[in-house]
Amino acid sequence: MLPRSNTLFHFTKNLDVLKSVLLNGFWPRYCLEDIAWQTLDKEFVSYPMVCFCDIPMSRITEHVKFYGSFGLGLTKEWGIKNNLNPVIYFSGSNPLRQSIRHLTNLASSIEDEKKKKAGLKEIRNILAYSKPVAGRMMLRGDHVNKDFYQESEWRFVPQHKNISDFLHESTHNNETRLAEANKKTQENCMLKFSPNDVRYIFVPTDADIPGVMNFLQAELVDVPNAQLKVLMSRVTSLESVTLDV
Repeated sequence: MLPRSNTLFHFTKNLDVLKSVLLNGFWPRYCLEDIAWQTLDKEFVSYPMVCFCDIPMSRITEHVKFYGSFGLGLTKEWGIKNNLNPVIYFSGSNPLRQSIRHLTNLASSIEDEKKKKAGLKEIRNILAYSKPVAGRMMLRGDHVNKDFYQESEWRFVPQHKNISDFLHESTHNNETRLAEANKKTQENCMLKFSPNDVRYIFVPTDADIPGVMNFLQAELVDVPNAQLKVLMSRVTSLESVTLDV
């Protein structure tokens, strides 16, 4: 059994979200990340992102119990072409973690404000793809302890002149300002894919398959018929998949 899948999976608890992704692509939204492990003076900061994983199918059941049973599986070739990258996991207070902290201190001490801003921006870009091996995450307003390393996470973290690289926790918790920030990522940074990039369209049960099939036929009117038939063949239920793993 391969330790990693050749597919990048993204799951959600909501059928409407899955339908939106199929129609419009992935919408990067700001997500609170625990940065206390970096020994900074803040606990959370928010980055725009879309998260995926490349865990093998044999471990998919545990993953979907936490994140949801509606999802997509796309090729890794698509992910690499679109600048997705595996998360860097940090364990303990090791030299690599200390190097990141040292670089942050060096950048912060630069007197030239333009150069300081540029240096801190580059470090934040690295940290946006970084997590502790285990730690806290926000889930529907609550702190949840999680073994992050087991998730084999890949991320898409967009960069665009019209969006903020990050949001402070206070800004993220302001519903109006968060909505404004997410609207900008929707306008500038949607993560697109073609039917040929899709390997799986997951639904919870066999009974959910016809509804998604009907949706694809009714809504994806611009997709050539041959590609649409292939896309429809990708619809599968986790109910049937888990019987074979």
